Amino acid sequence: MPVAVLTDSAAYLPRDLVEAYGIHVVPLYVLLAGRSGREGEDITSDDVARALATRGQRVSTSRPTPGDFVAAYRAALDAGADRLVSIHLSSELSGTWDAARVAASQVGEHIVSVVDSRSTAMATGFAVLEAARAAADGADRDTVDRIARETVEATRTFFVVDTLEHLRRGGRIGSAAAILGSALAVKPVLHVVDGRVVPLEKVRTSARALGRLVQHVADYAGDRDVSLAVHHLAAPERAERLVSELRGRVPAVRELHVSELGAAIGAHVGPGAVGVVVARPGARPAD
Repeated sequence: MPVAVLTDSAAYLPRDLVEAYGIHVVPLYVLLAGRSGREGEDITSDDVARALATRGQRVSTSRPTPGDFVAAYRAALDAGADRLVSIHLSSELSGTWDAARVAASQVGEHIVSVVDSRSTAMATGFAVLEAARAAADGADRDTVDRIARETVEATRTFFVVDTLEHLRRGGRIGSAAAILGSALAVKPVLHVVDGRVVPLEKVRTSARALGRLVQHVADYAGDRDVSLAVHHLAAPERAERLVSELRGRVPAVRELHVSELGAAIGAHVGPGAVGVVVARPGARPAD
C-alpha cells in the first residue's frame, strides 16, 4: 500500500531530496510590494530580503487554502498512492496545518494523516524526510506517521536575528520581549518550544550570539548521530562560519544541509537571520 508524503514550502527541503523521494510540496502565499505569489515559485528569498531592506515596505504571508491541499492530495492519489501523510509547520505559527486538516476531512481521514511539526523550516523538513524514507522502504501509513512524530520530538531549532521587529510585527513573538531586546541592544538567541518562538538567552554581540548558538546545538547533539540544517536569510557568510564551527564541535553528523530561508519564514525573521536545526532521528542510513 504505497504511502505518499506531503508538506508545505516552509519546510525548505533541498530540491534534490524532494525529487528523489517524490515529496509533494504545497506552497504558502507571500504578499509584497502590492503583489501576491507562491513561495519559491513566484516570490523568492531575494525578493523578500530586498523588500525588508527597503524602508516602509512590508511583507506578509498567508497559508495555502484547503482547496490547495485537496488538489495536492488528489494528485498524490492519482499518481498511485493509497495513503497520505501530510506534515506541516507549527499550528501556533500558521494556519497551514488547519487548512491541511480541513482538506483531509474532505478527502477522507482514513486516507490522510495530518501531522503538526510544532516548528518550521528543516525542523519540519527532517520529519518529512524521515517519513519519506520510511515510505520509500515500504512502511505503512501508521508507521510513516509514527516516524514523523518521533522525529518531531527529537528535533530542536535555535536561531539568531538582527532585530526582533519582524517577529513582533508578524505576531510571532511578544511585544514585551521585542521591546526589551531593542532597548538593551542585545542579541537574543531564540528557539522554538511547543510550536512558539521563545527567547532562550540574551548576549551583547552578534559574535557571542553565534557562539552560543553553536554551543546549544553541541549540547543537544552530545555524542549521538544527528542531522543538521543551517538556515539563513541574506547572510551566506554567517551560514558558512556556522557550518565550519559545527563540523568542529559536533562529532557525529550523519547529514548536513545548508539553505536560505524562503519568503514565508524570511518575512518574519528578516535579513541577517541565521539558525540551526538539529535532529536526532532513529538510526537510518543517510543518503
